[in-house]
Amino acid sequence: MVQAHPQFHTFEDFLAYTEDIEAYYELVNGALIEVPPESDENLYRALQLYEALQPLVGMRQIRLQGLALAVPGEPKNRYPDLTILRPEHPDQMGALGRAAITLDMLPPQLVVEVVSPGAENHRRDYIDKRNQYEWRGIPEYWIVDPVVGQVTVFSLTERGYAATAFTGDAVVASPSFPGWSLTATAMLAL
Repeated sequence: MVQAHPQFHTFEDFLAYTEDIEAYYELVNGALIEVPPESDENLYRALQLYEALQPLVGMRQIRLQGLALAVPGEPKNRYPDLTILRPEHPDQMGALGRAAITLDMLPPQLVVEVVSPGAENHRRDYIDKRNQYEWRGIPEYWIVDPVVGQVTVFSLTERGYAATAFTGDAVVASPSFPGWSLTATAMLAL
């Protein structure tokens, strides 16, 4: 007997179907594609950033992985390494019953991705996700790249994202979080 693979037409269909599934999936052209687990080094870097950002935004507005973010294009969702929510998001997600930000919600304040080694991962974070986060209207996107030793801050302008790269002992400047004081070296450290 051949089992039919479900097709999903909306992000809400995807959320309903994956509610009781433990793994993470991206919705690509109506099909589920399992997202591989993160490396321990990336998880640790994201955790360090979580702890550094928490005093600036509070625990209620910060999420480590596991948050399904609806985006335009393909795939239709991403699981950022770290997300800073807007104040209304926790209540909206509570009403939704899922750790998810749908397209009808405002975009998060900040999304952070930690780049894994490999050309495909580099392309995904620097091109695919960058474009999707820009199209989604996310005000700020950070790429923490231990492979090239830099942190890139993308700030949304009227013309799209403007990028600023930070290396070494340069303090990473965040337009959304002026109290941020970590250097690129500190953000890249294990």
